[in-house]
Amino acid sequence: MTEGVKTFNTAVEATLEVMGGKWKPVILFHLTFGRKRNGELLRLMPAVSQKVLTQQLRELEEDGVVSRITHHEVPPKVEYELTDYGWSLKEILHLMCRWGDSHIDRVYGLKARVLHEGGATGTT
Repeated sequence: MTEGVKTFNTAVEATLEVMGGKWKPVILFHLTFGRKRNGELLRLMPAVSQKVLTQQLRELEEDGVVSRITHHEVPPKVEYELTDYGWSLKEILHLMCRWGDSHIDRVYGLKARVLHEGGATGTT
């Protein structure tokens, strides 16, 4: 490997470097339906811990796909939203959702459920 040059096996690897893992795609998907406060994200993803959510949001912010908006009021209000760069992931995320729906039907049939179909709007 050339020193100072990052090498990827495929461009998929570069995509997964930003949005890979269990919770990042879920966070990003929910943000495609608009700004969310920390508590809203926790309600939408009841299995994630506050620590992990905070860590994942920070990493997404560092990668430039999520922005943190702080409202200077009492009590403090913080919201998260996709950046313009983050919005470029919307189509991928919604395609993943549709593929996941098909996969659930194929593998689990009626023995599975999806808590949040299509995010806030009910569509994918």
